[in-house]
Order: sequence, then C-alpha cells, then structure tokens
Amino acid sequence: MRLARIRTDDGVVSGRYDDGVVTADGEEYEVGVDAELLAPCEPTALYCVGRNYAATVDQMDYDIPDQPDWFIKPPVSVLDPGADIEYPDWTDELTYAGELAAVIDRECSDVAEEDVSDVVRGYTILNDLDALDQPGRTARKAFDGSGPLGPWIETDVEPANIDMTTHVGGELRQEANTERMLFSPAEVVSFLSERYTFRPGDVISFGSPANPGLVEPGDDVEIWYEGVGTLTNSVVDGE
Repeated sequence: MRLARIRTDDGVVSGRYDDGVVTADGEEYEVGVDAELLAPCEPTALYCVGRNYAATVDQMDYDIPDQPDWFIKPPVSVLDPGADIEYPDWTDELTYAGELAAVIDRECSDVAEEDVSDVVRGYTILNDLDALDQPGRTARKAFDGSGPLGPWIETDVEPANIDMTTHVGGELRQEANTERMLFSPAEVVSFLSERYTFRPGDVISFGSPANPGLVEPGDDVEIWYEGVGTLTNSVVDGE
C-alpha cells in the first residue's frame, strides 16, 4: 500500500495513493488536478547514513566503517516531490545522491533488529543533496531544501534486495541493488535507535550507491527504487 500526503482545498490530508488518486476519509483527490503531492511525512529529524555501499567507499577512497556512519538533517531540509531544487548561491558544487529511506511509525528506542519491521511504517526515497565545497557535514548537507523526499511511503516492500537507478537529465548516473549495503536497513535502524528516541514520521536513510555527482540548474533528477516509486525534482537557479 502507498501512503501519501497531499495539499487540497480542504487543507493537508493523508491517505492511500492508487494510480494518481489519493483516498482519505472517504474523499478522492486526483493528484495534479485537485491535489498536489507533499513529502509523505513530517520528520522531527532525518538520520542519514553515509559510506554504506562498498562501491561508494572505494570510489571516494574512504575507509570501510566498522559501524554505521551518520549525520542529521533538520526538518527544514525536507523538500516535496516535484518541487524545484533551488541551487544555493553560496556553493559551486551541488551533488545528488539517491537513497532508500525508512519512515518510523511510532515512538521507539532500543529496537532489536528482528523488531525493526514493527516500528517502520514503510519506505520512501531521499535525494541527499550535498554542497561539496562547504566545510563540514552540517554546512554541506543540512541546509534548507537539501532533502527532497517522496513521492509516498510504500508499506509493502522488502528493502534488503531491490534495484535502484538515478537519472540526471535523462542520463543514467546510478545503478545498484540494496543487497550491496554494508549495513542492512534493519541493522541501521536498530543501531541508531540505541542512541535516539525516534518519533512518528522520522526518516532514516541508508546511504547512496556509487556515482553521486554534480547537478546544474536545468537538470531533472529522477531516483527510482524498485517497488517504491520514483522521486523527481528539477534543479533551478536560486533566487
């Protein structure tokens, strides 16, 4: 099942997405006609794991971590699916990274690996934007709009062995399978839950496959994960 948040004339509502229509409280809303998709959740934080694919570690000449390596994006990082990515005027090196992400369903902490599926609402897609020429992870990754998220939450998908691609301007840039992760989604969620109390709607992303790369104004970025969907955003000049 796909769960979506939409903006309508009745306000923001959440419901079941099916073939372009969201059903909520007995009402049907056609996306693009009388509703627009919003980010599928409202996280208090986005917990983002890096260096989680062996090919990425080799490409970037990183050391292989012995535990998940993570950083945090704030709620202002969230950008709706289909919304424009405004290229910041303070960077000359903006990169994309197509990542699978879990959405937490209930408040929880100290979650055992075998119990992770009980606390995860489902899976969505994150584009982990990174201003490479800025000093330190917070400056590079935690700015406004640095986390395009969506297009919905898929509740019925097994995340451990699914294909993904990223296209930029129609060109294939990333192609991988989540089985190549160094730490599985269940391992990551369990590990981070030892350190943080998760709230409903919080997001945990699992890192980018190889070939995260530069984007420029005019580029369309399309990130697809098998069984989840496609997150699409266009890069535009910042104001």
